[in-house]
Amino acid sequence: MDFYVVDDNGSKNKITNIEWSMMDKTKFFPLSMLSSFSVRCALYPLTLIKTRLQIQKHNDLYTGMFDAYAKIYKYEGFAGLYRGFWVSSVQIVSGVFYISTYEGVRHVLHQKNVSSSLRALIAGGCASAVGQTIIVPFDVLSQHLMMMGVHGREEQGFNNLGIKTKPGQSKFVLTMEVAKQIFKTDGLVGFYRGYFASLCSYVPNSALWWGFYHFYQEHLYAIAPSWFSHLLLQSISGTLGGFTTTLLTNPLDVVRARLQVQRIGSMRCAFRDLWVEEGINMFTKGLSARLIQSATFSFSIIIGYETIKRISVNEEYKKYVKW
Repeated sequence: MDFYVVDDNGSKNKITNIEWSMMDKTKFFPLSMLSSFSVRCALYPLTLIKTRLQIQKHNDLYTGMFDAYAKIYKYEGFAGLYRGFWVSSVQIVSGVFYISTYEGVRHVLHQKNVSSSLRALIAGGCASAVGQTIIVPFDVLSQHLMMMGVHGREEQGFNNLGIKTKPGQSKFVLTMEVAKQIFKTDGLVGFYRGYFASLCSYVPNSALWWGFYHFYQEHLYAIAPSWFSHLLLQSISGTLGGFTTTLLTNPLDVVRARLQVQRIGSMRCAFRDLWVEEGINMFTKGLSARLIQSATFSFSIIIGYETIKRISVNEEYKKYVKW
């Protein structure tokens, strides 16, 4: 069932959960891509910092998120915070397939009267599986590029491709060098290194995020006054969902990053090495950056996503949608 707002007269006449069939897709897809690109552009430095914190051993290079930001800015400049961004930005294309899968699966499950939280959980997992199949090669490339130019990286062993940045070298040339070296070292399989780990990390992450998002929505709708903004309520739900999911899945994300960048043989080996290096700290490695990234990303994405759904909703439903 859809969510409705109960007005002062007790009648249910406001839709609070816009379904796939209610939207004009010619408006939704372009606006969704623009929103996704804007959010990723604004939050990319947090992604880069999170990845570097996850890859380093112990705290050999950075002691935390703010220390990482200060050192990257000092030694690599502002551009250092955006290393690999143009490759990573391809995710806006995979995002179209992701959201289409998510909404499509939710629509099918909705017709079968599956509960809102459960269909969000299932649809989120399916969407992530599709998205990761498309994006993993670009993810591998962008994460290697994130490591390029790290101050002292030769001593820290951030990656083992043996490629060094050169003054005046264009981003395209450097990307091609990284791609050639990955192919030379591992063949085509190298571009899908960590694919299984990505599925193990992102599929539960996506499923839990959407599941918690709708779970928190249901409970916040139940206690919020009728005049409260539903868009703000949804953004709070997304933030809480992102925060909860990050706490549950952080070790999997660390393992995924290490598999893709350090060419470790398997998830089992990556978990073992991580436990030997970090012990119980493996559960909090890079967590502060990831929590801030996830909470900020979740809030921003939901604000954009739900606003675009409201803009794209067909005329016949506009008067029933509450902002």
